[in-house]
Amino acid sequence: MQLRFEWHEEKDEMLPEYDFTGGLRGKHYEAYRKGHTVTIHQTDRPDIVQYFTLEDGAIMLDPDVREYFPDAETANMALRTLISLFPKNSQVI
Repeated sequence: MQLRFEWHEEKDEMLPEYDFTGGLRGKHYEAYRKGHTVTIHQTDRPDIVQYFTLEDGAIMLDPDVREYFPDAETANMALRTLISLFPKNSQVI
């Protein structure tokens, strides 16, 4: 059996119905980091309300940092390298 791969070139164009010209990037960023509520409205059942926060021990990287550390493995490797430069009896930052 021969596998066939197709290349689909993605268009980097926004559809006309999505107009963000008056939008403000990061408007809800800080509030989202602290936690957020999602309400699911249903016609045939009561609404479902869920509250989301970061899991214990999870951190959220700022966009400029995420460019360099796209996943946990690379972030942890860099932090371990940085930690190895500290003297053993130094205080936690």
